Amino acid sequence: QVQLVESGGGSVQPGDSLRLSCAASGRTFSSYTMGWFRQAPGKEREFVAAVNWDGATVYKLSVKGRFTISRDNAKNTVYLQLNGLKPEDTASYYCAARRTDSLNYSSWGQGTQVTVSS
Repeated sequence: QVQLVESGGGSVQPGDSLRLSCAASGRTFSSYTMGWFRQAPGKEREFVAAVNWDGATVYKLSVKGRFTISRDNAKNTVYLQLNGLKPEDTASYYCAARRTDSLNYSSWGQGTQVTVSS
């Protein structure tokens, strides 16, 4: 497993941008699919975006075109650029990792809070 630590959350106004970072430990980071999830108060955790070892990406429909996931394998870090933030994006954002031969995300970070309000 890898250890994950998120950073970059904050309180912003609608339309603003944030960049979340997730630093991973371990020498096999590049072999993991990395994902971002979020959980709003009173709601279930939901998938936001993921990036494979080869850079292929997938997004939740409602964030496609506003959010961008990327990874830097040399820095063992995955990023989530959040543009055009909306109040409904308010949530705790979690980084997660899964081995490419697994369907389950086995490692999770502690989360970083994103609050969007005017």
